[in-house]
Amino acid sequence: MSKKIGLLIGGRRFDVDVEDNFAPFLEKNMAKDFNKDGNNDLKKLLHAYVRRTHELFLQEKKIEELLSKTEL
Repeated sequence: MSKKIGLLIGGRRFDVDVEDNFAPFLEKNMAKDFNKDGNNDLKKLLHAYVRRTHELFLQEKKIEELLSKTEL
C-alpha cells in the first residue's frame, strides 16, 4: 500500500506516493522543515535539502568510523 503526501512549494502542489510504513516518518520530518498547511518558497526547500544532506553526511562519517574500528 502507499500513502500520498503533498506539499505546496512556490504556489504549486506536489504530491508523492510513499510506502505506508515510511509515511509517518516522512510527515514528522517534513513538519520540521516545511509549513504543511501553507506555501513554502524555494529558499526553504533548498535549506531543508542542505540540512538533510548534512545530516546524511554526518551519519555516513560515523558509520565509516565505526567500521574502521571493527576492522582493527
